[in-house]
Amino acid sequence: MNTGHDAVILAAGGSRRLGRPKQLLTRHGEALVARVARLVLATKPERTIVVVGAHCNEVTAALGDLDVQVLVNELWSTGMASSLRLAAGELAGRERPTLVTAVDQPALEARHLLALLAIHGDDRDTVSRYGDARGVPVVLRASTLSRGMELEGDAGFRDLWRDLAPRSVRADELGDDLDDEADLRRAVAAGRLDDPAGASL
Repeated sequence: MNTGHDAVILAAGGSRRLGRPKQLLTRHGEALVARVARLVLATKPERTIVVVGAHCNEVTAALGDLDVQVLVNELWSTGMASSLRLAAGELAGRERPTLVTAVDQPALEARHLLALLAIHGDDRDTVSRYGDARGVPVVLRASTLSRGMELEGDAGFRDLWRDLAPRSVRADELGDDLDDEADLRRAVAAGRLDDPAGASL
């Protein structure tokens, strides 16, 4: 059982395929970036970093007075690896696990984050599994996070799991992310997002 952790929320993407900032889509009137931050904070991390990039002013404003540290990734357009490198550098030397989440999984709930943390051990990383995929949210050992400095482009931490398979917690609903307009429509129909029709995003 993990007894202390940090957290990183990846919220820097430009949402090119979707055509509107997914960070600012809302569920029950709450921006996704704020909702994910609230769920993460419910796990009681010692430090919580939100990495912003595209639409950084609006995304930062949407966080309101939540107790998070915002880092601006000026290289966000080069891919997710730049955000992971930035977070890894900020948390360098902190020998504790790090919970890493994204903002484009509207079905995410705090119970899944707590389940990941509950089974995490210091022998390997812990990841979410949905369908045949594995990915965020994840809990990374400090040694894995430090290797995030090696990543480039759109590479995620799965590139670092070739030698030791991580533990996993299944949550198939998290496979419904927000890549394009069809994904958005499905999320609205499922009651996981407010309908943005007519909204100025």
